[in-house]
Amino acid sequence: MGAYILRRLLLVIPTLFGIMVVNFVLVQFVPGGPIEQILAQMEGQGDVFAGFAGGAETGAGAGVQAGTGFDNKYVGARGLPPEFIEQLEREFGFDKPPLERFLSMMGNYLALDFGESYFRKISVVDLVLEKMPVSITLGLWSTLIAYAISIPLGIRKAVRDGSRFDTWTSGLIIAAYAIPGFLFAILLLVLFAGGSYWQIFPLRGLTSDNFSELSLLGKVLDYFWHIALPLTAYTIGAFTTLTLLTKNSFLDEIKKQYVITARAKGLSESRVLYGHVFRNAMLIVISGFPGVFLSVFLGGSLIIETIFSLDGLGRLGFEATVARDYPVMFGTLFVFGLIGLLVGILSDLTYVLVDPRIDFERREG
Repeated sequence: MGAYILRRLLLVIPTLFGIMVVNFVLVQFVPGGPIEQILAQMEGQGDVFAGFAGGAETGAGAGVQAGTGFDNKYVGARGLPPEFIEQLEREFGFDKPPLERFLSMMGNYLALDFGESYFRKISVVDLVLEKMPVSITLGLWSTLIAYAISIPLGIRKAVRDGSRFDTWTSGLIIAAYAIPGFLFAILLLVLFAGGSYWQIFPLRGLTSDNFSELSLLGKVLDYFWHIALPLTAYTIGAFTTLTLLTKNSFLDEIKKQYVITARAKGLSESRVLYGHVFRNAMLIVISGFPGVFLSVFLGGSLIIETIFSLDGLGRLGFEATVARDYPVMFGTLFVFGLIGLLVGILSDLTYVLVDPRIDFERREG
């Protein structure tokens, strides 16, 4: 097992390098870098894309002052001295070739130096740590709730396969899966957050303004009061795949010979189900927990965070992309790419912990 883990760890390096290369190359072809953002704001356009739209209407020369000889690659730079543009390029490091910038960036990342945000004047690490509690809160609770619902429901559906209960619950969970999370979030706001009906839950934030003045019990209740709606919107549909996976895993195991033998020996149905079937059927479900948490933690959070005014990693990534805040974009990509690859290894280890009979090293051989 040690050799297998070592090989997987060594594969992390080229995989992560490839991820960074692909994304860095793609960014070079996307219009509107950080300098263009600054110039657009200085020219009162507010947004670099408005500048590009204006440039398309007025021609290639719209971005430069006539007669200055200044390079017209920066739309919205009319009236600005070339020295100022060159100073911006040096400040952001764009006076160097792309290859040199990429190698320098990767060298800094290997030294765990992720730089400073272009526009927030705060280090990328501090910025991520500042936003992470919101995403961890939603991701962790959503994953735990999904598992708490999926496993008992999936087992129940497997035991009563083909019954009216199985049919109705399948219809309900598929309908829940079909509802987009953001649409359900808006519905919750309209119904329960003072939209048009009841104002039972708060509209935004994770805590109240007087949170520090509350007792310990009051803080706990206030916290769950605030996360109730976003957590519901997060979890809706998240348990569908797990439920069906649990059901199918149990159905597959129930049909095997060892279950028939256990029943022939006179063991009770609960003893057969939970003493023999459960461990084998739950292998793929339990071992997938790290991956499920990571997917919930990193994916699908932007719209929910925006609707409920939660300042988490989803909004951070979106705002960094819009502003072309490259240190935040690439720094978070590097960190979360590395976490994703390591979680894949952790998932394999979880398989072995759940069922020691699995030997990845022997399979590879």
